[in-house]
Amino acid sequence: MAFENIAIIGLGLIGSSLSRAIIEGGFSTVCGYDANPDVRKRAAEISLCTNITDNPAEAVQNADLVILCVPVGAMGSVAAEIVEYLPGHAIISDVGSCKQSVYDALRNVLPHTIIPAHPVAGTEENGPDSGFASLFTGRWCILTPPDDAPILALENLSQFWQAIGANVEIMDARHHDMVLAVTSHLPHLIAYTIVGTANDLEAVTQSEVIKYSAGGFRDFTRIAASDPVMWRDIFLSNKDAVLEMLQRFSEDLTALQRAIRYEKGDELEALFSRTREIRRSIVEQGQDDEAPNFGRKH
Repeated sequence: MAFENIAIIGLGLIGSSLSRAIIEGGFSTVCGYDANPDVRKRAAEISLCTNITDNPAEAVQNADLVILCVPVGAMGSVAAEIVEYLPGHAIISDVGSCKQSVYDALRNVLPHTIIPAHPVAGTEENGPDSGFASLFTGRWCILTPPDDAPILALENLSQFWQAIGANVEIMDARHHDMVLAVTSHLPHLIAYTIVGTANDLEAVTQSEVIKYSAGGFRDFTRIAASDPVMWRDIFLSNKDAVLEMLQRFSEDLTALQRAIRYEKGDELEALFSRTREIRRSIVEQGQDDEAPNFGRKH
């Protein structure tokens, strides 16, 4: 491991999982900080990091690698808090779901080497108790280095993510934002909308929406239970790509509505067959398993 001292700013699901993976692997020391004093207290109680500090400056002062695990809308302000205390050789990275806006925010403040990253892994849970060391095992971590990123720094960061179990992909930041708008951001937006609509109709259906939620609605509620601050920032930070994908989705939804209205069964079956194959491809690539009922035990 090229990084002897790693600082993690933000000790939620991703930050706490990173710390656990690093410490269990014996790779580096981990200095952690979170703006929430209750989170810091809990992190100290469970010995989440090698050291938990009460301010971000102390967390980063000896760091070789600093990973910002905060909402994407907070990246710039956090960078401003630590810039005076960062060692000159430190590499700055993050785990945000948007990459171009994060890089721009960090570059406006930091003169250091910045290599944004996005581990495509997570759950709907949050907080220091929610993390687990195997979260990144077999998952993709997308690195979006700027054109002038030092090759050695990129290699070292790639090796870091591989050491904790992730598969690494290098991608242009804007292309990443377009891809994730389809695979992550739009599905979350749809889930939030469906659950919100159901909530509005709950009185009309006499609470039957909740009672009979063992169908697809239940799975949407899992996605819609994700951190509201994080997803607020994601939609605003990646708004151009999200709006473009939302327009495409709206057009496809209109076509589907027309097929149902005019009873075009062949069109519906063709669409459903195609999407079923996509599900099979995801399982074949190891990004989910084929256990019945999504692996649920009940």
